[in-house]
Amino acid sequence: MERGNRLGDIEITDPKAMRALAHPVRLAILERLQRHGPATATQLSPDVGATPSVASWHLRHLAGFGLVRDAEPGTDRRERRWEAAARGFRFEVPEDEEGQSAARVLSRQMFARSADLPHRWVTETEPGLDPAWLRLAGLANTRVVVSAEELATIEDAIESVLAPYVTRDPAQRPSGARGVRLLRYLLPEGEDEQTGEPA
Repeated sequence: MERGNRLGDIEITDPKAMRALAHPVRLAILERLQRHGPATATQLSPDVGATPSVASWHLRHLAGFGLVRDAEPGTDRRERRWEAAARGFRFEVPEDEEGQSAARVLSRQMFARSADLPHRWVTETEPGLDPAWLRLAGLANTRVVVSAEELATIEDAIESVLAPYVTRDPAQRPSGARGVRLLRYLLPEGEDEQTGEPA
């Protein structure tokens, strides 16, 4: 089954682009631009842990791979503003060794970047949520036994449900809407692990 791209993500296929993005500052820059919109290197600097000149260097590097681009100028036309090229990104593990290595490096960096997110949410955000949002928040840990094709079908179905919410115009959001992080880990087990249902 060929997987679609209903969310409008930029698709990274070049191992060099994967390695370029597999840097904590570059991932932070891209995430900040995707989440909050256009910014200058100076505005990004405090959020990404880099000086404005270092942030500017990383922005130019990301631009070389088409992940960020120049944004419309702000009120101060002397400052260069940047924006993410797409609202998200995706990559598939290539079949060649170089591509697999690059995808592994990027995956590890992404896992490391999001590892603390649930803890921060529990300690900083969750205590202030009103009951309506608190009831809907949480964690699911579901194990399924499926083929690779079935897993692709599941992922495609999830994206089909999410796409209208991800891609809708901000003006169409209902009042009271707020950002929600959906962390999706697809973690196939190794061949040596149990494949059947528990006894």
